[in-house]
Amino acid sequence: MNLNDLNIDNSWALFLDRDGVINKRIIDDYVKTWDQFEFLPGVIDSINKFSTIFGKIVVVTNQQGIGKGIMRTEDLELIHKNMLYEVTYFKGKIDKVYFSPFLSAENHQDRKPGIGMALKAKKDFPEIDFSKSIMIGDSISDLEFGKNCGMKTIYISNQKHLLADFTFLSLEEVAKAISKQ
Repeated sequence: MNLNDLNIDNSWALFLDRDGVINKRIIDDYVKTWDQFEFLPGVIDSINKFSTIFGKIVVVTNQQGIGKGIMRTEDLELIHKNMLYEVTYFKGKIDKVYFSPFLSAENHQDRKPGIGMALKAKKDFPEIDFSKSIMIGDSISDLEFGKNCGMKTIYISNQKHLLADFTFLSLEEVAKAISKQ
């Protein structure tokens, strides 16, 4: 199976992880301020391409730095406000950003691989059909989240994983593959 076999159109939804997919991940730390946020190469153009294909685009991100007291919810919301501004400025769209501030030890349903953020997106956008959705992430919990919801999964990695329907090195490569449909 390849991406073309999915017949993706505007009835599909795209779920994106943030750190490591949209922006550069800070190893063993958190993006705590806008100054630390750095879009990965080609991401803005990729989101722009996705905006012309997918009906809904949402970001789902675990942000346990809040739960650890390392950053405040207001700090995260400012980062997301600026991220959305940049995407919109360059003619892309992200319909909404969902985040989980909970610690991994809490095992909260809103924290990936739990499906709480997907259920919130479905409540906000009832037209979302998980069987016509793709989750793109760079961690196993992203893949588990997608599978737990019944979505197709794309792994951003240089290694394959059993839970991934597709594997690409970057969001930019995914956009190139999807726009070839």
